[in-house]
Amino acid sequence: MARTPKASGGKRPTFESRLDRKVGQRRSRQRLLVVCGAKVTERDYVRGLRSQAKNGAVSVKVVEHPRSPSQVVSYAVKLRDAAPEEYDETWCVLDVDEFTDIGRAMADAARHRVEIALSNPCFELWLLLHFVDHRRHAPSFRHLVPHIDSQVPGGYSKTNLDFRHYEDTWQDAVRRAKELAPEGKEPDVNPSTGMWRLALAVGRPA
Repeated sequence: MARTPKASGGKRPTFESRLDRKVGQRRSRQRLLVVCGAKVTERDYVRGLRSQAKNGAVSVKVVEHPRSPSQVVSYAVKLRDAAPEEYDETWCVLDVDEFTDIGRAMADAARHRVEIALSNPCFELWLLLHFVDHRRHAPSFRHLVPHIDSQVPGGYSKTNLDFRHYEDTWQDAVRRAKELAPEGKEPDVNPSTGMWRLALAVGRPA
């Protein structure tokens, strides 16, 4: 005699179906391409944050391309489009400094879906925000360096960044940077920096 089915009429899931469901629910790793418009400092910072955060939800490739902002964006687009399956997000780390093509760089980035982490006037502002809430106008890199020197043991070196000086306070920098300017308004506000968005993308688990 055939066995009477249970009232639910359902079948017990097989091992294979349970396995398929687990695989389907697993979050994929977010893959970031980060192109820095300077040789050393920004690269070493992003790599240091990636290592310190140990964020298994994110993988980060960092590339240096010390050129003008619009050239950095163009290079980032070229790298991404050469291997579109390898990256989920593309970022450019840029400074305002004395560059005159910031507007073009921002427009190109928006058109090509590239995220921008722009510091006005320079990346050193982002570093300083790890220690103090700096809100005074900063004319240049040279204006900010003495302030960082007073906070970093042994003084600040643009070519030898030790992330250990920043690892405990990067989330303080995020909070302070958020208060300086609305997102995307960094070209118009000095001081300001959009590095907080990239820092969260790299350092905060999804």
